[in-house]
Amino acid sequence: MSKTIATLLNGSLVISAALLAGCSDDAVAPNRPAAMQGQLATLPGTDTDGAIATLQRVTARYHNLNFAIADGFVLLHPCENRPGEGPVGIVYVNFTRLLDGVIDPATPDALIYEPQPNGRARLVGAEFAIPYALWTQAQPPQFLGATFQREDEFGVFALHAWIWRHNPVGLFAETNPNVSCGE
Repeated sequence: MSKTIATLLNGSLVISAALLAGCSDDAVAPNRPAAMQGQLATLPGTDTDGAIATLQRVTARYHNLNFAIADGFVLLHPCENRPGEGPVGIVYVNFTRLLDGVIDPATPDALIYEPQPNGRARLVGAEFAIPYALWTQAQPPQFLGATFQREDEFGVFALHAWIWRHNPVGLFAETNPNVSCGE
């Protein structure tokens, strides 16, 4: 079995575990006490420029998709262009990070890529996400003043950060008109 297939199968198992955990009334992120669930998404007093600089620093190596895959990121979906909203791109997720319930610019949960004509993928952004089962507060999580969006198809609150491709709609917008799925 190839390493790619093994990685995808492993990712599928983690998705299944996450979905099962979401069915539990007392789901708790691994290695985090229940009292801390949902408390780390909003970082009061955080310096936006510093957080973005950290996010760029820790994702810079992922301009090479092979490094992202080696670090546990797996394909979540191919390039997505949401009807009526606009393009998102290709998303690779790290399920270990996703399931820890922590939002930290040093450990983004997913990476967003744009397909290139040569068949490669160009890193355009990062994504933070928290599964619904791990968020215990009434309001959606926030990061640097931006509110996470519900992504019901994946069962998470998510926030895109367009740190490698300018987005005229905003740094944390859901879609980016400057991204192309090659259509």
